[in-house]
Amino acid sequence: MGISSLGAGGGVLTQDLLDQLKEADQAQYINPLDTRKATETKKQDAFNVINAYMDNVDASLKTLTQYGVFESRTASSSNEDVATVSAADSSDVQDFSLEVLWLAKKEIVQSGTFATKTSTVATGSGKFDLQVGGETFRIDYNAATTLEDLKNSINKEAGDSVSATIVQIADNDFRLFLSAKESGLNQDITITDVAGEGEALNAALTTGVTNVQEGIDASFKYNSQTITRSSNDVKDLLSGVTITLKEVGVANISVGQNKDNIASKIENFISKYNSALYQLTTDTKSSENAEERGIFSNESIMKTMKADLLNMINNAGESVGRAQDYGIKIAEDGSLSLDKTKLNEMLDENADNVKAFFTGGTFVKSDGSEAEIEGAFTQMLEKVQEYTKYNANLDQYKTLLEDKIESLTEQRTKALERLTTKYEIMAKQFAAYDAVITQLNSVSSMFTDLVNAQSADN
Repeated sequence: MGISSLGAGGGVLTQDLLDQLKEADQAQYINPLDTRKATETKKQDAFNVINAYMDNVDASLKTLTQYGVFESRTASSSNEDVATVSAADSSDVQDFSLEVLWLAKKEIVQSGTFATKTSTVATGSGKFDLQVGGETFRIDYNAATTLEDLKNSINKEAGDSVSATIVQIADNDFRLFLSAKESGLNQDITITDVAGEGEALNAALTTGVTNVQEGIDASFKYNSQTITRSSNDVKDLLSGVTITLKEVGVANISVGQNKDNIASKIENFISKYNSALYQLTTDTKSSENAEERGIFSNESIMKTMKADLLNMINNAGESVGRAQDYGIKIAEDGSLSLDKTKLNEMLDENADNVKAFFTGGTFVKSDGSEAEIEGAFTQMLEKVQEYTKYNANLDQYKTLLEDKIESLTEQRTKALERLTTKYEIMAKQFAAYDAVITQLNSVSSMFTDLVNAQSADN
C-alpha cells in the first residue's frame, strides 16, 4: 500500500516508473511463455479432434473385420402368400423353386355330447390315459368331475402337447375338443379308460370320440423333388434357412448376401476416413501465409499419419487386387467413395473372393490357384492402430502436448514469482530513496529560507 506514495518526495521514483519497468519485464519473460502456451493449447484442441476422428476410423474398420458383415444374409420369396423364408448368417447362397402341394395339419378330435359344461363325466372314480402322438398322460377323475373340470385337468397335465376346449354346438350340446399342439401324421389323439382303475368314464369320452381333423404331414417340392415334413415351419431342409409354408401354390426362393448391409458398413468406414483425412489435410497445410498455415504444418507425426492413411488404401490387396476393383474409388485429393454397382457385381461374381479380399481367407485367383491373404480391411486396421492403440503414436503425442503445457505453466508461475519478488524489493527501495529525497528537500528548503531571511536583513 505504501508504494502508492512513491514520488511524493522527488517526483522521479514514481509508481508509473515501476509499472513501466514491470511491463517491460513481463513482455520479455512472461508474454513469450503465454504465447507458447496458447499455441500448444490450440494444438491440444486440434489434436483432440483428430484423435476422435482416428478413433472413428478404427471403430469402423473393426466392424468390417468382425464376423457378420459378409456372412449376413437376405432371403426373399416371390409369393409370400405361398411361403415366407428367413436365413441365418453364413447360410448357403442359392435360388430354388418351391411348390406347396398341401399343408401340414394338426389332429383334432371331439367328444360326444354333454348337456352343459357342468355335466359330470363319470359315474365314479377312476383314471384314463390320454395319448398324444408318442406321449401318454394319466388323468384322474371321480363322480363329481364336470366337463369343465376335465378340460382344466387335461390342459394342466398335457398342455404342452394338446389343447382342450369346450364348444357349444347347439342347445344342450356341449363337446370337448382336443387339438394337438404339433401338426403331422404322428400326433394321433386317443382316450382310454384304464382297466382296474374304476372304468367309470362316460362313453362320450371313449367310444364317442370322433375325428374332426386328421393330422397330416406337409408335402412340397424343392426344385421338383417331393419332400414331406410334419410341420409347416421347415427348418431342416437347408442349413440356416427357415421356410414357412402358408398355402398351396408356387414360389421362387432366393437366399443371398445382405449387400445393403455390406455397402452400409463400407460407406460408414469411408465417411469416417474422409473426415479424418480432411482434418489432417487442413491441419498439416503448409503456407507462407500464417493465417492459411495448418497448426500441425511442422509436426512430422501428423504428416506421417496422413501419408499412411493415403498409402494404406493404395497398398491394400496383397497382389490379388486393388480396392478400386471392388468399388472403392479414390479421388485426386485421396478421399474415398463407393461404387455400389461395382461392389454388387463382384459379390454376384464371387462372393467368397470379395469376403476374402476384404477380411482375409482363401482367395481363388483367375487361374484357379489359391492364396491365403490377410484381408484389405485387416491390413488397414493394423496400420490405423499403429496410431490409435493404447500407448501408440497418438497417445505419446498427447502426453507430449500435456507435458509441454504443464512445463510452460510451471515456467510462467516461477517467472511471475521472480518478478513479483523483484518489484516488491524495488518498491521498498524506491520508498526509501523517496524518503531520503524528501528529507534532503526539507533541509534544502530550510537553508533556502535562512539565506533568504539573511538577505532580507542585509
